Amino acid sequence: MNQMPASRPQKPVRSCSDRTASTPCGHRTGRHVPSLHRAGQKGIALVVALILLVLITLVGIAAVRGTIMEQRMTANAYDRAISFQSAEAAMRAAQNLVASSPAIIARNCQAGGVVCPANPFNDSNLPASAIHTVATGTSSGQFTVSAATEGQPQFVIENMGNWVNPTSDTGYNQSANSAQYDAQGKSSTAVFYRITARSGDPAVVNDRAVVVLQAMVKQG
Repeated sequence: MNQMPASRPQKPVRSCSDRTASTPCGHRTGRHVPSLHRAGQKGIALVVALILLVLITLVGIAAVRGTIMEQRMTANAYDRAISFQSAEAAMRAAQNLVASSPAIIARNCQAGGVVCPANPFNDSNLPASAIHTVATGTSSGQFTVSAATEGQPQFVIENMGNWVNPTSDTGYNQSANSAQYDAQGKSSTAVFYRITARSGDPAVVNDRAVVVLQAMVKQG
């Protein structure tokens, strides 16, 4: 007779009521289930990266602004140095012309009723013809500006009158005789001129630096 094969023992089926609280119904045991806390930590790297990117951007902007500021300061210092040289050249040119060209003297400040402000370029009463532009050239009283400048320098010459000549005066405390014997020496006078020079006409040089220099020059 044929014998029926022995049936395998069936595993008991556990109902959802038999599950424990740590094993939810419908889930297999032994499988890792990601928690919500660990899944929420995946976006923190992006936030940190964005913060670092913002910080690096701010540092870069500050470095660029500092570099631009230093370049502007250097350019302004260079511009002022060039303007100072032009104004000094105008003063030298006026000094060479004052003795041989009396017609370039703007006015006699020692005369009665004549007012001579400290800066004649700011004097609205000064005629435009009294402001002289240095001629281009290499001769005495001439000057040629470099390619880095705009416009020729200018000057104004004013007669400040006769004053004691310090090179020939031998009054008190200015000679050996006066120091030892209290003797009064001779005294002479000389004509002094005030030269005011500037690196260029502000209407011509536009936003470039304008340097103004002033000196007293004795005739002879």
